[in-house]
This record gives sequence, C-alpha cells and structure tokens, in this order.
Amino acid sequence: MHLGLLILRLGLGGTFILHGWPKLMGGIQTWKWLGSSMTTFGITFYPEFWGFLAACTEFFGAILILLGLFTKQAAFFLFIVMFVAVSMHISKNDNFNQSSHAIELGIVFLSLLFTGAGKYSIDNIR
Repeated sequence: MHLGLLILRLGLGGTFILHGWPKLMGGIQTWKWLGSSMTTFGITFYPEFWGFLAACTEFFGAILILLGLFTKQAAFFLFIVMFVAVSMHISKNDNFNQSSHAIELGIVFLSLLFTGAGKYSIDNIR
C-alpha cells in the first residue's frame, strides 16, 4: 500500500507540476482565463486573482503531493480546483470526454485526502 501511494504521489505530483507551471507563468491573461471559471458560481470579480490562486494551487500543491508534505491539505485544495473545473465543464454542457480529466483527478485528490501520503513521505516523519 505505501509503495503504491509513493508511486501515485511521485507520478501525479510530477505531472501536475508540469500542468501547473505554464498556468503560473502564463501571466495575467492566463490567470484571467483560468479564473473566469468562477463565473459558474456567480463570482465575476477579479478573475485574475482566482486564476492566480488556482495556478499556485496546481503548481505548489503538486510539489507538496510529490514530497508527501501537508499531503491532505494540498489534496483538499487540489480537489477544490478540480471541482471548479468539473463544474465549469458541466455548466458549458461539455461532453464527458472534455470533463473526464478533471473528474478523474478530483477522485484521486479526494482519495489522497482520506489516505494521506503513506509511510514513505515527509508527513510520516513529522
């Protein structure tokens, strides 16, 4: 079980770092596009702020997941980002293929929220 969680964390964290980095470095236009997903919940102010928070969550949360440091907290915030993404896809009537990536990742982050990082993690040392 613990080896499986390590493999999951390393793979997921590594790929999500690559997923979040371009969004973080994309600047205000990228953050505005990303943050516009909050309109799904009626939040229309400061999309750049929400997008920047999402990009930071994806990048830095992925680093925490990879290290197994504050894993449950990082998984919670990453789950929220995926929840927003899924909600946005649903509100746009996107098909399953367009939303499945966010759904799958949301399930994984929710699972990590309950399981934690496992024995091979910094969380286990603290």
